[in-house]
Amino acid sequence: MVQPAIPMSGLAGWSFLQSTYNRQLETFSDSASVKNDRAYMTEKLSKPVSLDDFMSDRRLLRVTMTAFDLGGEEWKGGFIRKVLEEAATPDSTFLERLNNPAYTKFAQTFAFEDGTLSLDADKIEQLGENFETAAFRIAVGDVDENMRLSLSYQQKIVDIAGTGSSNDAIAYRILGSPPVKAVLETALNLPSDISKQPIEKQAEILRDKLRSSFGISDLSQLTDPDNVNAVIRRFHVMETVNNGPSAMTPGYAALTLLGGGQGFGAIASQNLFLSLL
Repeated sequence: MVQPAIPMSGLAGWSFLQSTYNRQLETFSDSASVKNDRAYMTEKLSKPVSLDDFMSDRRLLRVTMTAFDLGGEEWKGGFIRKVLEEAATPDSTFLERLNNPAYTKFAQTFAFEDGTLSLDADKIEQLGENFETAAFRIAVGDVDENMRLSLSYQQKIVDIAGTGSSNDAIAYRILGSPPVKAVLETALNLPSDISKQPIEKQAEILRDKLRSSFGISDLSQLTDPDNVNAVIRRFHVMETVNNGPSAMTPGYAALTLLGGGQGFGAIASQNLFLSLL
């Protein structure tokens, strides 16, 4: 499998990845392992498949779950079956209580009727494209996890906040999406123990910080491209502030000198990097 090229960390690395994204994704998708996995999924889903056969095919389960950014969770056989079975039960509130947008979308797409799944060609094609981009994000994360989180945020925030739902509903979906939550926690400098708070309190803190940091009071505004870019930009800046620069950070040598030979102090680093916002 082709390894993505990310020659530097932080904002500069993100800019490089964005400028080369289409070319790198195309090269990655053309690798033998990715092509073979997509072809396998297409073949298996091109005809009706039973829930039992779907659950017993580990490769098919891995590829389809990867398409929903759930790669690595295919071992949760009993849980996945419950998600799919509960989604077919009209009165079930299981998915609502689970509050995981990825699993909700997975269950809605794989709607087994009377234990059988039939998908049309367009939906299978879309799944194939989703698999390639999600697999690429995983590969990016193997090189730089912050870049994977940024790509995931860029893609998922539109699905989460562009639904026409209330601020509360959007906030809860954000909190239920690990990569989106991770990016916003860092970008907004949220308390490290926020997850210990009741979900209602977490949503309130999130809304307040979005208003004070980005002037966003209507959470649907998070889908605006300028706001998406602003959040990701601040995420990388705050990551550098919180963890310090690495040798891959542009200007690292100069910043080290400015820090008096001790790296560079917290106040100096905050002033310098926050000036990039």
